[in-house]
Amino acid sequence: MNQRKIPAVMLAVAVVALLAVLVVMLTSRCSSDAPEASVPDQMHASAPLASSEDTEEPVTVYEEEPMHVSSVQVTGTETAVIETSRGPIALEFYPADAPNTVACFIELAAAGFYDGLKFHRVVPGFVVQGGDPLTRDLTVEQIRSGIGGAGTGGPGWTQEAEFNSRKHETGTLAMARARDVDSAGSQFYICLAPQPSLDGQYTVFGKVTEGMDVVMSIEVGDVIESVTIRP
Repeated sequence: MNQRKIPAVMLAVAVVALLAVLVVMLTSRCSSDAPEASVPDQMHASAPLASSEDTEEPVTVYEEEPMHVSSVQVTGTETAVIETSRGPIALEFYPADAPNTVACFIELAAAGFYDGLKFHRVVPGFVVQGGDPLTRDLTVEQIRSGIGGAGTGGPGWTQEAEFNSRKHETGTLAMARARDVDSAGSQFYICLAPQPSLDGQYTVFGKVTEGMDVVMSIEVGDVIESVTIRP
């Protein structure tokens, strides 16, 4: 009787042991597959990224193009005359407040960049705006309707903002820009009335000294015939 029980007991023990082994194996596999809650995701944590030596392919790092810095040497005595289809507008600059902005404007003017462009934005009591190369071959109707991207063009580069303490008064000359503060290029505007809400938000680099009556008469599509820099 006892001899018959022994094989049965041994069989039961073997089955239990086998089940225990299977449970341990399954538990171990599930633990290895699941992420540890205490380990941060390195894609979102502050852990350093792998270098190019740690990966099979080199890591490409994209850098923004540097802001344009003009090579024009400004003496501080320069003035400008914008000849328009409505008449001349005389300007003086503020090189002490916006040296690179003044230099960039002189650089573009000396290269004939502005010649033949059109004023594409006129808001009574606010500003007149020009300097977009896309307006050169557009008709007034196209500019008014937004065909051709008027208001979005530039010289092919941008420049760093030079915000300063100069106020936006009637006749103030300043650089237009997009939302990015360092997105100014060639587009400028002239204030038709004081605009204190713009102070410190745009780069003021000059003012109108003669021809404010011309500025007041400008309409969308009027032409910038030339910009002459006087030493």
